[in-house]
Amino acid sequence: MTYTADMLTGADWFKSSYSNDQGNACVEGAHLVGGAIAVRDSKTPRGPALILAGRPWATFVGALGAGELGAR
Repeated sequence: MTYTADMLTGADWFKSSYSNDQGNACVEGAHLVGGAIAVRDSKTPRGPALILAGRPWATFVGALGAGELGAR
């Protein structure tokens, strides 16, 4: 499926549970049609969004939870 910017205008964005309440490092996500998720920086809500299909998103989140993507 191809996602376009206009598909994100009605997206219901939510803050990551790991974002702080100081507004300095907030990541927002939105669930899209077909199980995809959009991710953006809350400081630039009209800026670019990363869109991942359901399976790649699940793989990414799983790798984060397993510590496979830690800083080196």
